[in-house]
Amino acid sequence: MPSKVPSRDKVPEHVAIIMDGNGRWAQNRGKPRHAGHRAGVETVRQVMEICGQQGVRTLTLFAFSSENWRRPKTEVKMLMELFFSALSREVRRLKKRNVRLRVIGDISAFSDKLQKLIQESERLTAENDGLLLQIAANYGGRWDITQAARQLATRVARGELQPEQVTEDALAACLSFADVPDPDLFIRTGGEMRISNFLLWQCAYTELWFCDTLWPDFGEQELLQAFTDYAGRQRRFGKIAEQVEEKC
Repeated sequence: MPSKVPSRDKVPEHVAIIMDGNGRWAQNRGKPRHAGHRAGVETVRQVMEICGQQGVRTLTLFAFSSENWRRPKTEVKMLMELFFSALSREVRRLKKRNVRLRVIGDISAFSDKLQKLIQESERLTAENDGLLLQIAANYGGRWDITQAARQLATRVARGELQPEQVTEDALAACLSFADVPDPDLFIRTGGEMRISNFLLWQCAYTELWFCDTLWPDFGEQELLQAFTDYAGRQRRFGKIAEQVEEKC
């Protein structure tokens, strides 16, 4: 296994990750599911550090989906508490390490205390210009597209926009992070091979990479393996291979 990706210019600029397998990791060890989620926080810290070292500009992590509210109430409550405690603990570290934090998703469903902490954390790191860490919380790809479409529909109803002006670019500008390039590399741990309503619009041409490793066991070796695999792919965006090679 290589210690680093073949070439720094082949490192993905934007990496999106579904951090799957926390509960199974804990159950395999005879522990309650929340132990896996807590162990997963340390993996987040390690992955974030490696991405920064390798030159990744944006790291987007799927922390809590809009469908996760369907889980047992005790687990949802624990996840909310863990989100609050981890954010409280880590925000100063993010500030010190020049990481800018952004939370994407419908945070209005969270407690007032958590919403306030999210806003304060984003404000505290707003001037940082290193790695952008995006945490998707109460996020769903369908929700993201719907809220963008609603914005455009409102503008049309007000007469601010004509129907023919509702284009792909116009809708994309209303999505959760219109100021950031779409993900180059999508990683899912835990053995499942689906995108689970994560960044549906933004992942149209993203390279997908799946592994069986459960999230708390995911480390440098697995991450660099994903980067190495990505570096060997040819991204064509609808073109044929010869056109891409000519441009190079």
